[in-house]
Amino acid sequence: MTLAWILLQLLACAVVIAWAGYSLSRSADRLAEIYGWGRGWVGLAMLATITSLPELASGISSVTVVQAPNLAVGNALGACVFNLLFLVVVDMVQRREPLYRHASDTHVLSAAFGVVMLGFVALGLLVGELLADVLYIGVFSPLLLGLYLLALRSVHQHERRLLEGLDGIALPPETPRAERMQTWRNFVFSATTVLLAGSALPWVVDALSAHVGLSRSFAGTVLMALVTTLPEISVTLAALRMGALDMALGNLLGSNLFNVLILSIDDAFYVPGPLLAAASPAHMGTILAAMLMSGMVIIGLVMRPRGKVLRLVSWISVGIAAVYALNAIWIFLDASG
Repeated sequence: MTLAWILLQLLACAVVIAWAGYSLSRSADRLAEIYGWGRGWVGLAMLATITSLPELASGISSVTVVQAPNLAVGNALGACVFNLLFLVVVDMVQRREPLYRHASDTHVLSAAFGVVMLGFVALGLLVGELLADVLYIGVFSPLLLGLYLLALRSVHQHERRLLEGLDGIALPPETPRAERMQTWRNFVFSATTVLLAGSALPWVVDALSAHVGLSRSFAGTVLMALVTTLPEISVTLAALRMGALDMALGNLLGSNLFNVLILSIDDAFYVPGPLLAAASPAHMGTILAAMLMSGMVIIGLVMRPRGKVLRLVSWISVGIAAVYALNAIWIFLDASG
């Protein structure tokens, strides 16, 4: 298989995932209008889940078909840092003030839960081999599932408390049944397209890494993570065009929560044993980078910086970009060495 053919397949997967992700965002936004769902909750739970389908599909096929645990772990963790890096772009789009000036306090909870879940993933990498497994599943996987559900419940309750003082919330107008059914059909079709395109990624990225001599840890963390985060990028840009900053942030931070949850799902499909115990310690660098970047997001949401560096981005975004660059360099040097 030639390099040109591999790159063409990778480009095709990227285009399909990007298109399907944008279609998903439009369908989900319409469903929110039909049923009166809040945009913040749609971004955190619904959009974050469906735009993370490529990571889910890629992770499952990586551990079942390709038998590459490092590709699955690197994809999920790499997607987390890509999502956090894209906050720099969101900050740049907000021309007058940093994005943190007008974002909801609810996102602090999302970012904080992300730090906690990443911390348990780090523990799984460090001591996973020393702990007993249950039916070949690591002990940290059920814990990640519980933390994810707790995060969704906590954010939902916090958001409701913030909205309790609002009056005059109108019920959504009655939508014809035919339109509701068509919207759901579009939603399911787009989700299926994302799932199928995401399932093809492990073979393409694995072939590319073997062709150019890259490790699977680097390929999963950088190459596959970049492609599988295209739905999050397209959804975020669509939300920003609609002026829905909180839905955009909820999508990115909520996707990170789901990406960490994906590791527990991948663990259930990885029959040889606990997934994190089989993964390379090289992923610790990506975990630390994601935790540092998430911590910076929390600082930004609390401090609410006013100015921008060179009138482009806040100093929070400068720090996030610097951490990501250092992590990418560290992974590449570790893989090549």
